[in-house]
Amino acid sequence: MTRQPITTVWTCGQLSPRTQRLHRYTRSSIEHPAKMFPHIARHAIAAYTSPGDLVVDPMCGIGTTLVEAIELGRPAIGIEYEPAWTGTAAANLYLARQRVPDAPASDVITGDARQLPVLLPQDAVGRVKLILTSPPYGQLTHGRVRQNAQGRILKLSNRYGPHRNDRSQLAHRGLPALIDGLTEVFTACGQVLAPDGLLVLAVRPWVEQGRLVDFPSMMVDAATTAGLAITQRCAAILARWNHHTQTLEPHHTFFALHNTRQARANGRPAHLIVHEDILVFGRRTV
Repeated sequence: MTRQPITTVWTCGQLSPRTQRLHRYTRSSIEHPAKMFPHIARHAIAAYTSPGDLVVDPMCGIGTTLVEAIELGRPAIGIEYEPAWTGTAAANLYLARQRVPDAPASDVITGDARQLPVLLPQDAVGRVKLILTSPPYGQLTHGRVRQNAQGRILKLSNRYGPHRNDRSQLAHRGLPALIDGLTEVFTACGQVLAPDGLLVLAVRPWVEQGRLVDFPSMMVDAATTAGLAITQRCAAILARWNHHTQTLEPHHTFFALHNTRQARANGRPAHLIVHEDILVFGRRTV
């Protein structure tokens, strides 16, 4: 598969994320609190790399980037801090290799993304064509919901790891400390990219206590501080276009819908956020 044209609006939600993963990812993958849409990863890899280019995800979670990369003929390496998710990513890679017997080399390594130049094989340093990742949102996660017998809504699978006091796990930090940690990660990314390599982030804003938290712009500032330069900003639409009704049908979380309805009931204008910002960075030229 060759590169596809680069556009600024990506249609990545024609299928639900569950359908995108169906029969391709392990059942345990659903337990991860914040998974990337597979079609976002596939679109980015097809747009910004060619077959044979090395793809890396320094915070790979269940291995979405890796699975989509090797199915498109790109070797891939993932780094994941939590050993349990490393195991899930490895299992998903195994399934992908069953579908693509001649799949290029791939691996997932347990480690801290801030140590990326040390964790990657030395022959990979300086030749990574694409680093694709979705950074954690601190203690805010999507998770899953279930209603108990008393009608109370319970949130499930909303923790990245079992040790809540582990501050090396960036997802357990508050927002300022999270941004500091991600700046370190982006600095490490710049040290392993090929001269023409790209860092691509899939991020979204959120609403907290009635105020918009512009996390994508925070990531632009963090990557710029890390020595990278933004080259493109796209939008991945997380909604299905219904041709019959001529409307968008969003793939939203329970809490996103609940919070939007609550805001409107309280007289605050609010809309569902049904896109991810795709931020593309390259090496800064002097």
